Amino acid sequence: MVCNPTAGRGRAGRLLDPLLAALRRRGPAEAGLSRAPGDEGRLAREAAERGYRRVVALGGDGTWSNVANALIASGRDVELALVPGGTGSDLAKSLGVPGADLEGAAAIAAGERVRAVDIGRVADRRFANIAGFGYDVAVLEHSRRVPVLRGSALYVWSALRQLVSFRGFPVELAVDGGPWQRRELLMLIVANGRVFGGSFRIAPGALLDDGLLDVVCFGNATPAGRVRLMVQLLRGTHLGAPGVDYLRVRSLGLRFDSPPPYEVDGEWCRADAAELSLEVEPGRLRVLAGE
Repeated sequence: MVCNPTAGRGRAGRLLDPLLAALRRRGPAEAGLSRAPGDEGRLAREAAERGYRRVVALGGDGTWSNVANALIASGRDVELALVPGGTGSDLAKSLGVPGADLEGAAAIAAGERVRAVDIGRVADRRFANIAGFGYDVAVLEHSRRVPVLRGSALYVWSALRQLVSFRGFPVELAVDGGPWQRRELLMLIVANGRVFGGSFRIAPGALLDDGLLDVVCFGNATPAGRVRLMVQLLRGTHLGAPGVDYLRVRSLGLRFDSPPPYEVDGEWCRADAAELSLEVEPGRLRVLAGE
């Protein structure tokens, strides 16, 4: 088991001992605790090299993404089990892993229901749930400055604060090698899973194993339009709304005016170039799933 004890403002650390006990009731288990950036990937890679065939990751989407990247890079046939302990823990929602039932999550982690799921890639970074540009990156940056809220409430509060202050951005898009088209956007989400931000059903029809990425483009809007969009996002009814375009792609090219900040699975990144390519890697990761 790999644990990031700081995930979820310390929630993962509080769950460490109870989860380890729950796993050991089902079989032998060993814990590795991350203590610095990069430790999660190192611990997962070392476990794969030592012959472990299943790694349980306790944390949130960032922890799971780091562990998944390390397991894929190892080239070993290692299964990943998720136990929610982070702020959003969005990928677990697409896999049927309960967020508030530790025993249930442990049972899934020790079970036999394994799915081969797709992985997205942007530049040299893979993502299991989503990659995002624009408004959601501004929300992520703001959420890190709010010390008192957690989970969905943190994302909703940060999203509301950015409704007026975020300006939007221009970008050119090329779908599956097609022609470039310039757009003025509020937000661009490339989704592998259905949920992001704790409660936003950003891509309600997304499947983790269909060999495609679901792209949702939100045109820039007035503050009033953004409020309507927020309500639609919370309800999962935004697809088909004016200014919202939905695509399903195998690859997506993006050209910005300058190297953009972006997020992968809740982790802030800065691109090295103004042009990026996103692609899907079908069935690249084996994960434990609920019903």
